[in-house]
Amino acid sequence: MTPTQASRRQFLKLLGAGAGAAAATRLDGPSASAQATGPVKIGVLTIRAGVAAPVGAAGLRATEWWAERVNNAGGILGRPVQLIVEEESNPKDTVERYRKLVLQDKVEVVLGGISTGVTLALGPVAEDLGTPWLSWDGTTQKGIEETMPNPKWAFKSVDNEVEAIVAGILTPKYFKSIKTVAGIGNDYSYGHDCWESYQAVLRRYVPDVKFVLELFPKLGVTDFTSHIAAIQQSKADLLMCSFWSGDATIIMKQAAAVGLFKTMKGVFTTGGGVHDSLKKEFTPEGLLLGYNTMYFDDPKASALLKQFVREYKAKYNEYPPYECDHAFFNAESYKVAVEKAAGPAKKWPDKAQVVRALEGLEIESLSGKRSWREDHVQMCNFYQGITTHKNGYDFVTISPIEVVSTKQAMKPAGSKLFEWINGWKV
Repeated sequence: MTPTQASRRQFLKLLGAGAGAAAATRLDGPSASAQATGPVKIGVLTIRAGVAAPVGAAGLRATEWWAERVNNAGGILGRPVQLIVEEESNPKDTVERYRKLVLQDKVEVVLGGISTGVTLALGPVAEDLGTPWLSWDGTTQKGIEETMPNPKWAFKSVDNEVEAIVAGILTPKYFKSIKTVAGIGNDYSYGHDCWESYQAVLRRYVPDVKFVLELFPKLGVTDFTSHIAAIQQSKADLLMCSFWSGDATIIMKQAAAVGLFKTMKGVFTTGGGVHDSLKKEFTPEGLLLGYNTMYFDDPKASALLKQFVREYKAKYNEYPPYECDHAFFNAESYKVAVEKAAGPAKKWPDKAQVVRALEGLEIESLSGKRSWREDHVQMCNFYQGITTHKNGYDFVTISPIEVVSTKQAMKPAGSKLFEWINGWKV
């Protein structure tokens, strides 16, 4: 090494975790020493355009909140966190951005992924590139069948159908006289999975129930007037809707315009994803509404959740939805896994060691205790309840609050979904 090279390396070393360390990585390659002394580069994939933008924005906000919190506490093993954010869009473009994060940006983990269509494409790429990928809300299911039962690098959200299964369990509890049901969901895997699963579960509790209508508009459609007219004409006792983003608010407004829920009950399995847009003026009391894994107004909220809700509201003038919990869980579990794998010596672990530490790991998330199953699937609680106007907000909340664990509502590893449901003792 020449004196010039030595002095330059010493200069970069003194710059520590800032731009100098990043420059060292570019100039000298991703050596173990550079990776262990520079910032922890974390890739984030999120949706920021279109009907799913509210969900993607919430996940990114929670990840940024987590990163600020971690950096204020000294980083991960003394290394500051640096987020590198890319857009989730269609599968092809998102895969290319994922490759950029891993191969060009040299991230140590990728967080995010919401759409099942996208994450189906990402799963095999994560395996090929050998970098941990922790999905916020996407699976690698095709229909209800798992395409990657034994991943090494991919960590996935709960199965697509869980919130529909929870709703199927709770529907007969709150709507005892239901005989006919209509359904509407987006025309892609999630919408179809939820509808099939809901039917299977409800039939276990109400064997003579009839499903009289199913509608599958394309994701992104915003005019549901013809669909609502068909729902009214079906004269069903209940409508089951699995819309999970801005379209949940839109159909609720359009349904209110014609008084749809004056003549039938309603189940919105995960409409709580956009809960503070479900204003009282058009969202009736008495619907079964799902909030996925986190309920911002939980009376049993931890100090962590209370702080997050308070600071989120102060910064964005909104109350946080469930995607915040998925995002926080992914980021925090990565941090805890790194620290666990580092051991007493606090030596920065390699990626494979981090993966092993993640398997079976339980941590404190915004919603409480959450964990990774050994097969890399999330375990957590789901929140649903009956909408009420009796609160201090201009939007509906739920009372009573039902909390159902994935231990009850998600098929065990290696199981076939409908065989598992049909084996229940009801």
